[in-house]
Amino acid sequence: MSRLSAFLAGLVFGLGLLLAGMADPAKVLAFLDLAGAWDPSLALVMAGAIAVALPAFTLARRLPDSWLGQPVRLPARQPPDRRLLAGSLLFGVGWGIAGICPGPALVLLLTGHWQAWLFVLAMAAGMFLYAVLEGRYRR
Repeated sequence: MSRLSAFLAGLVFGLGLLLAGMADPAKVLAFLDLAGAWDPSLALVMAGAIAVALPAFTLARRLPDSWLGQPVRLPARQPPDRRLLAGSLLFGVGWGIAGICPGPALVLLLTGHWQAWLFVLAMAAGMFLYAVLEGRYRR
C-alpha cells in the first residue's frame, strides 16, 4: 500500500508540475528574470504549495504514525551551516542557468527533450561525485 501511495503522490506531483508550468524551462527562467520580463505566476504556484503543505506538516508533527501506519520521521531543526548554504547556492545557480531543477527534470525526461536527459545525467554525476567526496570527508 505504501508503494502505491508513493506512486500516486509522485504522479500527482508530476502532473502538478506540468499543469503549473514549472517543468517549462522558459517559464522558470522568466520567473527568475527579475530585471526583465518577469513572470510572477510561479510565485503564486509556490504560495499555493506552501498553503497546502503547511497545515499538513503541522498535523504530521503531532502524529506518531502516518495514515498508512508508517512512523512519521521529520528532520530536526538545525541552523544553516556552510555546506547547506554552499549547496543552496549551487542549486540556485544551476536552476538559473538551466531553468530546470530535479523534480521537473524527471518529468521532462518523458517529453524526449535531449536537454532534460543531459541535465539528469549531469545531476546523477553530481550525486555520484558527492557520494565519493562525502565518503572521503567522513573518513
